[in-house]
Amino acid sequence: MHLKPGLTKVRVWDLPTRVFHWALALAVILQAITGLVGGNALAWHFRVGYAVLALLLFRIIWGLVGGRWSRFGAFAYSPQSLLNYLKGRGKPEHGVGHSPTGAGSVFAMLLFLLAQVGSGLFSDDEIATAGPLTRFVSNSTVSLATQYHANIGKWVLLALVLLHIGAIIYYLRRKHHLVGAMLHGDKDLVLAAPPSRDDAVSRAAALLILAACAGLAYWVASLDVPAF
Repeated sequence: MHLKPGLTKVRVWDLPTRVFHWALALAVILQAITGLVGGNALAWHFRVGYAVLALLLFRIIWGLVGGRWSRFGAFAYSPQSLLNYLKGRGKPEHGVGHSPTGAGSVFAMLLFLLAQVGSGLFSDDEIATAGPLTRFVSNSTVSLATQYHANIGKWVLLALVLLHIGAIIYYLRRKHHLVGAMLHGDKDLVLAAPPSRDDAVSRAAALLILAACAGLAYWVASLDVPAF
C-alpha cells in the first residue's frame, strides 16, 4: 500500500458485516436482559440464543469468503505486529480494517460468545429450562456447562463489551469514528487500499449463507424434543 496526499473514501465494511455487527449487538443486549429477568423470559433467552448461534456461524463462514476487510486473514496479526502497534510503531494499513488490538478484541468476542452459546446448549437450571443437547452428555458435563454459562462466561463477555465500548470512546476522542464506518461502511483513508466487495452478488451470497446457518441453528433447537 502506498501513501498518497489527501483522503480517499474506501468501502471497508460490506453490508453483511455491518448487519451482522448490529444484529449481534442487539441480540447480546436481549440475552443479558432475558437472562437477568429469568422466569418466563428464559424462553426468549433460548430463542435469541439460537439467533446468536446462527449469527456466529455466519460470521465464521463470512470470515473466510466475505469482503476483503471482513476476512480473518485481513486481521490475523502476528504477536510482533501487536507488540509494535502497542509501542506506537503501527503501520498505516492498520487503520484500514481492524487494528491489531481491535483484531484481538474481535477474536476474543467471537471465541467467548461461541463458548457462551455452546455451554448454554448443554446447560440445565434444574427448574424448568434445559439446553437441547443436555440429553446427549453426562450429568457432570451438564453441571460444568451450567457453571460456566451462569457464573463465568457472562462476566467475561460483560468485560469484553465494556472494553469494546471503552475503545470506541478512546478512538472517538482521537477523531477516529469507528461507529460511523460500521453504519455506512466507508472510511476516509490517507492511503490507497483495496475496497471490500459489496455488490448485489456478494450480498445475495451472504443471505444464502445466513439462511443455511439459521437452518442449522433451528435443527439444533429441534433436538430439544425427545424422539419417540
